[in-house]
Amino acid sequence: MADSSNSGSSGGCLRRLFSFIILILVLGLGTAMFFVSQPQDLSDIGGYEAAAGGESSRDLRAVLRASLERGHSLTISETEINRWLSQTLAAKQAGMLASKVSFDRVCVRLEDGMAEVIMKRSAFGRPFTVSMFVKVEQTEGQGGRRTVVHRHGGPYSPNLPKPMRGGRFGRLVVPQGFLTLVIPAYAKLADAYREEIRLGFEEMAGIRIESNRLALDPRQNPGSTGDF
Repeated sequence: MADSSNSGSSGGCLRRLFSFIILILVLGLGTAMFFVSQPQDLSDIGGYEAAAGGESSRDLRAVLRASLERGHSLTISETEINRWLSQTLAAKQAGMLASKVSFDRVCVRLEDGMAEVIMKRSAFGRPFTVSMFVKVEQTEGQGGRRTVVHRHGGPYSPNLPKPMRGGRFGRLVVPQGFLTLVIPAYAKLADAYREEIRLGFEEMAGIRIESNRLALDPRQNPGSTGDF
């Protein structure tokens, strides 16, 4: 004959364990949503405040062309990139929420080996940011140097190779798979700067993303491909 007291005790333990798991999930989701709702601090980005004040940048498209034509290396600072974006990008929010959501600007943060492309919007009077990490990989082969642009910022840690860090929603770093939600917006951005991308990433032989600057060298003949 089964011991009903033990059966009841086991059922109670399972219910408590299930309730605890549900509580942890709810708390985790709530914490994640809180960080998503908090916009990134962009004050550390070169050119962000200066661009807002109307300072001008070199014509980066012309600078890239000159580098390729004359065969000289080129360094473009984070500040110049963000001033150029501020001067040249004309974007607006479309869709049903256009009256409540505004597209404010795009800016780029450069770190060693990685760029973070950030879009800032205002929704119902509150700022909101999303970003995508970008890494450039160059390899040598029989056909020359090959350049690949990856939409991620590498693994979360050396012991956790997958998933890759894709970007940030607000202040929350999200896996690469979450970028599916924002890929259309970044594809439109890439289309707007197709010529600059071609000159800077497809035509240049040497590409290094460094802290606060982008170093380019045209003095080889690479093949190239990209994710956009």
